[in-house]
Amino acid sequence: MKNIFFIILFLIETSLPARAQIGNPRKAVSLLPGADLAGWHLDVPDRDNNPSAPAPFVVRDGMLISLGKPGGHLITDASYSNYRVVVEYRFPKGPGNCGVLVHASKPRALYKMFPQSLEVQMEHGNAGEFWCILEDIAVPDMELRRGPKEQWGTTEGKARRIHNLTDNSEKALGEWNTLVVECLSREIKVWVNGDLVNYGNQCTAERGQIALQSEGSEVEIRKLTMQPIRRLSKKS
Repeated sequence: MKNIFFIILFLIETSLPARAQIGNPRKAVSLLPGADLAGWHLDVPDRDNNPSAPAPFVVRDGMLISLGKPGGHLITDASYSNYRVVVEYRFPKGPGNCGVLVHASKPRALYKMFPQSLEVQMEHGNAGEFWCILEDIAVPDMELRRGPKEQWGTTEGKARRIHNLTDNSEKALGEWNTLVVECLSREIKVWVNGDLVNYGNQCTAERGQIALQSEGSEVEIRKLTMQPIRRLSKKS
């Protein structure tokens, strides 16, 4: 009986460091996948009828590359809530489009392509904008930044775009940008290269997967981290 007790005690003690690391709100972990894209899965409509077609996401020189074609998404297997995600990215071949989708859930919910989610835009010139994809969010100066209230919506044909607070935070083409997105309960806060570019609350979701887009242009991602948070950063 005594031996069993000491075995159990040993197992508890040796498991503590791993458990403490997972629960430590200061600990950031890399979400960058390896060549096998482990921890993520693809959703690419064009591959439904041709599963052997090239994937639009590859790992090259330690970076995750969204090739832009065919269109689709790379989606985490796991779901998350109350976290900060940091993305360092650049468009190496001219102005491009991409996005980080948070609180993602139902696949192909919009235009038979985009998963239900709240998109944080990475498109050159518009980084940090919100796009509502069957999820919604409220921001200050809503009509100024989204248009007439009667046009608001989250589905096809509705005013789903919410402009950012500033459009001069991005670096020159070819240079690396840092996008920071904090999600806490039903609030979302976004920075581009240290500038606060968006904030919203009353989001209709507070948990989900994280997705990256393949949307017409090549994007290089050299850093992608996620860490749990207990409060939003106060920096402006």
